[in-house]
Amino acid sequence: MKTYPNLELATHDRVLVVTINRPERRNAIDGETARALYEAFTDFDADGDLDIAVLTGAGGAFCAGFDLKSLSEGVGENPVQPGGVNSLGPVGPTRMTLSKPVIAAIEGHAVAGGMELALWCDLRVMGDDAVFGIFCRRFGVPLVDMGTIRLPRLIGASRAMDLILTGRPVDAAEALQIGLANRVAPAGGALDAAIALADELSRLPQTCMRNDRQSMLAQWSLDEDSAIAHEMKLGLATIASGESVAGATRFTQGSGRHGRPE
Repeated sequence: MKTYPNLELATHDRVLVVTINRPERRNAIDGETARALYEAFTDFDADGDLDIAVLTGAGGAFCAGFDLKSLSEGVGENPVQPGGVNSLGPVGPTRMTLSKPVIAAIEGHAVAGGMELALWCDLRVMGDDAVFGIFCRRFGVPLVDMGTIRLPRLIGASRAMDLILTGRPVDAAEALQIGLANRVAPAGGALDAAIALADELSRLPQTCMRNDRQSMLAQWSLDEDSAIAHEMKLGLATIASGESVAGATRFTQGSGRHGRPE
């Protein structure tokens, strides 16, 4: 398997686990790590043997965000510059739109740019003692990894404004209540729970799941008529792939009835 600076990669069947490995900096992202994450997820998206990725951090922390120490020292400076969709973001992949889902497995702190990195993921699994927070508010460091865009879309404008203005910590119970977290696991169990969820997603028909996901992501930038047309285009592509007919056949043969998993 290809190696990337400051990252550890492992596979579980068709699931890729990407671990940020800078525990001495609480997995804060410097320029080298940002580029490594960008390249790792670019390669994941192109790999036909992988369906789902899980992103986590080493040493009991998810990510402390932008590496302020390296920035203050002028070493490994992150790419704080204008950039559009799929350009390199300050903490790496946050401007990318992948064709496959990514799940964040969060222990400890996911704060500042680390919270933005978690928001980039499709789903978030938190340990029950983990913490979110826009802690960069305390230091005058802006949100430039789409935090001001994704957070209100995820939890609503009023709640997002509270978190963005105050920078206060958000524990796992509140995160689950407001939709910031999708699952809460016992402390230390977020990665196992995220891998189990990734395995569950990997067993589903992939063309249909990915196309429905793509339609949902694209609709934010489309007017209603365009969103309807795009949804139908992707739906027809799914049907043309043969997945829908194969699934209907399994159903008529008794598979998955009454909400049972296959």
